[in-house]
Amino acid sequence: MNLEQMLKLADEIVFNKTGQHLSTLQDAVLRGTIQRETYKQIAKDFDCSESHVRQIGSQLWEILSEELGEKINKANVRSAIKRSQISNVVSFTQDIVVSSNFNICGEGRHPPETKNTDSSNEETSQLKQPQNLSQELSEMPELGTFYDRVSELETLTTWILQQNCRLIALTGIIGIGKTTLAVKLVQQIKYEFEYVIWCSLELLPTLTKFQAQLIQFISQSEKLDPPINNQQSLSLIKYLQEYRCLVVLDDFQNLLMSGELAGKYKPEHEDYRAFFKRIEKLSHQSCFLLIGWEQPREISQTESTTKPIRSLQITGLSMAAGQEILREYGLAEIEHWETIVNLYQGNPSWLKSVATLLQELGECVSELLTENTLFLPEDVKYSLHQQYTRLSEIEKKVLSLLAKENEPMNLARLLENSEMLSSDLLNALQSLLRRCWLEQEGNFYTLSPVLKAFSREIYI
Repeated sequence: MNLEQMLKLADEIVFNKTGQHLSTLQDAVLRGTIQRETYKQIAKDFDCSESHVRQIGSQLWEILSEELGEKINKANVRSAIKRSQISNVVSFTQDIVVSSNFNICGEGRHPPETKNTDSSNEETSQLKQPQNLSQELSEMPELGTFYDRVSELETLTTWILQQNCRLIALTGIIGIGKTTLAVKLVQQIKYEFEYVIWCSLELLPTLTKFQAQLIQFISQSEKLDPPINNQQSLSLIKYLQEYRCLVVLDDFQNLLMSGELAGKYKPEHEDYRAFFKRIEKLSHQSCFLLIGWEQPREISQTESTTKPIRSLQITGLSMAAGQEILREYGLAEIEHWETIVNLYQGNPSWLKSVATLLQELGECVSELLTENTLFLPEDVKYSLHQQYTRLSEIEKKVLSLLAKENEPMNLARLLENSEMLSSDLLNALQSLLRRCWLEQEGNFYTLSPVLKAFSREIYI
């Protein structure tokens, strides 16, 4: 269906429901939505307020929802109208009739059981009502307790729903709460999409296998003959253009090399780079969210407010949220709780580990926690060692220098003490920043208390 055919069909649906054709503004809202424009763009083109456009859109989606028998919104109206024509869901002289062999919600193409009955009403009542969401979230962790991340949630929601970003990297040091934030985000925005998929990269699927799985899920096919790489990529893009999909890839760092500067793909997974470039460059209405300890280089190099690609590096929780974690362990009222939250940078995983330690050894131990003394529970050291082993040799050399110093170091002093080429030092600093192992204050660099204590145990 072309644009005008879709508008004509929508007009007939609205007329069948209300007895009136699409108004000029309704036509503009629907036309702009089908062409993947934001409400803000539509309002600007039509010279009215964004809130008024949203109100008109909401009323229109409600009418279409009643007539098409499924929840319609800005994200799925385009494909819903197409489905209504293909499947003859809409009848313009009688109520909605859904074919028993047609499935919208992605649960597989299995015809219902045949029942011996003379009642058409009874047969119709056995049909499943269509849904607007199909999801594969079996690999998504449970949310658990969610601590204050309001600003981060608002930022990600704006990027995905309003700015229509196609590729987003969510990064941060281990234990900081990246996955928890992503789970909360998915729970809040999943109904804006037709397909939602959460995939862990722990088992490192090849790109060919990964794409085949996505295609099979979205197309609801039981068997696919996987095309060759380039054809398969284009085939997946067609689905991402046709349907609004949210794809979350957790543990993204598993695709990247250890012992190298941040963001370099393993040779066997280098084709993911070209795939994500295609996701960024080609026009579609879907979004890929990458979660990991470091961001791929292509995102770092191309990030711009004018491009549909973003990265968000999350830091520690607020003081209030940190206190809430300590309260769960019965430690909210200890004398030095603010010092503890600061020392462990509001990292929820680190705070829970040290809270457990304080519980077992007694609250009096907290008096030993000062800016120059902190404890490194074994599970914190183990998790940091996982990331440390991924560092390149020049990054480790920079860490050894910073670990020996009590004060931040500027670039000139680092060059003098490291005896490294300036290009190597700059690359190492950039890589450590991307891996969240370095703090930058103007022209000065330093390590957080936890990372300094960890590095000193290794180097000193």
